[in-house]
Amino acid sequence: MKPAHHLRHDPRHRMQTTLTYNRHPSTPSLRLPPGACDAHVHVFGPAARFPFAPERGSTPADAPKETLFALHRQLGIARCVIVQSLVHGFDNRVVEDAIAAGGGRYLGVALVPLGIDDAELARLAAAGFRGVRFHFMSRGGGASGVEDVVAFTRRLEPLGMHLQLHFDGALIHALAAPLARSAVPVVIDHMARVDASLGPDHADFAALHALMKNPLFRVKVSGVDRISGERSYADGVALAHILVRDFPERCFWGTDWPHPNHHHVPDDGVLVDRLADIAPDAALREQLLVRNPQDFYRFDQ
Repeated sequence: MKPAHHLRHDPRHRMQTTLTYNRHPSTPSLRLPPGACDAHVHVFGPAARFPFAPERGSTPADAPKETLFALHRQLGIARCVIVQSLVHGFDNRVVEDAIAAGGGRYLGVALVPLGIDDAELARLAAAGFRGVRFHFMSRGGGASGVEDVVAFTRRLEPLGMHLQLHFDGALIHALAAPLARSAVPVVIDHMARVDASLGPDHADFAALHALMKNPLFRVKVSGVDRISGERSYADGVALAHILVRDFPERCFWGTDWPHPNHHHVPDDGVLVDRLADIAPDAALREQLLVRNPQDFYRFDQ
């Protein structure tokens, strides 16, 4: 069985073009520390230059690197990790182009098939891709294929690349044990997509918290807007705060711009301001936004 990003989607849904981001985000009140990193974004297109993958699940409006760079200037963000999206599939050129234009301040995470050849994997690493991402979703076969992904990590180890995973919260119970055998660090996207409305005592968040006690794992406290059922994102922020408080050296934060496959369009300025509650003091924000991504993603290299 293959990870979920190999699935094909309904072609009728692909034809509907959707603007997924706020064209006029607010300017945040919170001043970020110098060198702050947005550790999870995507870039889409322009489709005329970087065609979307035929097997994509949806067709977003273009969200190119120039728009991303301008957003980061407004938010006070100096560094970034761009994650290859299913919109572009295994064609990582759109992220590679943004890395090249970023002057050393932008790095990437690639989307690749398990059968990628060694030369291409090494080329991606040399181009500024620090890891590879796989998806596991309940609707797409659950945790089947995780053993193949864990075996694949042995190919990432000599390249200094990590494994990044995006999965539904309920799958954490099935994925935890095999992922602990990874040969490289494992980054969990969006707090494992747990349902924040269920609170910190729910089994899914408890499993994520337990998993983070293993130093092999990192977590992105991005997506408070995705996992929350509240307009203020308070329940999602509360879970993010627990993770940053308990595992301050192994958390990253990101906007998830341009917010694909979302139930609403977030204001990125508001997401930045919620950092005041996720990491309430300046030293903790420095750790989360500057030191952690600097050490893990190796921006100076």
